[in-house]
Amino acid sequence: MSTAIPSLQAYRASLLHFHADPAFSEHAFSWHEDGLLVVAGDKIHAAGDYAQLAATLPPGLVPLDYRGKIIMPGFIDTHLHFPQTDMIASPAPGLLPWLETYTFPTERQFADSVHAREVAEFFLDELLRCGTTTAMVYCTVHKESVDAFFEASEARKLRMVAGKVLMDRHCPEFLCDSAEGGARDSEELIRKWHKRGRSLYAITPRFAPTSSEAQLHLAGELAAAYPDTFIQTHVSENDEECSWVKELFPEARSYLDVYDRHGLMRPRAMFGHCIWLDGHDFGRMAETQSAAAICPTSNFFLGSGLFDFEKADAARVQLSLATDVGGGTSFSMLQTMNEAYKVARLKGSYLPAVRMFYLATLGAARSMQLEGTIGSFVPGAEADFIVLDPQATPLLARRTARCNNLEELLFALALLGDDRAIRATYAAGGKVHERLPS
Repeated sequence: MSTAIPSLQAYRASLLHFHADPAFSEHAFSWHEDGLLVVAGDKIHAAGDYAQLAATLPPGLVPLDYRGKIIMPGFIDTHLHFPQTDMIASPAPGLLPWLETYTFPTERQFADSVHAREVAEFFLDELLRCGTTTAMVYCTVHKESVDAFFEASEARKLRMVAGKVLMDRHCPEFLCDSAEGGARDSEELIRKWHKRGRSLYAITPRFAPTSSEAQLHLAGELAAAYPDTFIQTHVSENDEECSWVKELFPEARSYLDVYDRHGLMRPRAMFGHCIWLDGHDFGRMAETQSAAAICPTSNFFLGSGLFDFEKADAARVQLSLATDVGGGTSFSMLQTMNEAYKVARLKGSYLPAVRMFYLATLGAARSMQLEGTIGSFVPGAEADFIVLDPQATPLLARRTARCNNLEELLFALALLGDDRAIRATYAAGGKVHERLPS
């Protein structure tokens, strides 16, 4: 449960936060080995060296001592499915049979608001246990699933983005809505939840094959009518899916072009996977300020392919990391970094640890057009932060004791860390998770 928030609180630890993408800037981050984070209510007040800031604290305010730990902004997961929590780690030979055998039957249960709320509670607790304070979340076709999710996240004072899935074809009848009904439900949910407290709404066509031209057109109309909402969907995840899209939309230049033709590429549009996009597609993403959610554990699990960091970077596309639970096999963004590093190596490129931590914080915030709100320690940003413990396990403690610089320390956390490395999680200035020392 959240703790009471004093008007001013201070935390002493090593501090890490980003100002730019390390791939393109030599001065991308601030690292304060003995740092102080000062929080005023639910906002960041100051972050810097303890020696410089300690004297600015009011008399009697003693910082909470996390020395030996690292405080950084909370992780941001830009693509995952809360209804798939209970089917994570389900075996299947590929994406489409996995959907038919496990995903759709599991999602059927979310017409029951009691069931939806129970899963949402567990899902959010798991995110917080892994240090994730913001996520872009797919619900199901049922309005009840969206209400249950936002009710649970609102109770925890979390900055969350979510939306009702739109599907009006090529899916089981029990999950099939209509183009008009799906748009009507989505608009009602936008008016109910978007910008209510810390909740934000995402227009959510599942993926092009399960939406008719009419449904995609109406989704595009909603995106134009409510330009500060988010858009989230899947694109170019695996070969079989891409071939299916080509058959269904023969007039489109590419899979991504299907969405572009329907007005679904714009700022705050987040496209999951993006594995098989070509240079023209990535260029179009950059032009429209659309963003990519890279889902390495899911891509390995389903055998979908490897994201091309170099091609995306050449176009300067906004990038972020995502777990894609339940195709993804972990809620942990540290474990997701572990797999992202391997994806880059297999594609012949290299992903430094400092960039992986950027992609999971400020990079994600920028991708979501929320820089200055989440993902950094600039004054006035929302006070969502985590405490990382480099001694969380015997192996981590042994390896990090031998690290010679920040890159080695972060690399060890990314490759060896998981939920156990998250000592505490804070959202809106309040503690929402704490892992007590054993």
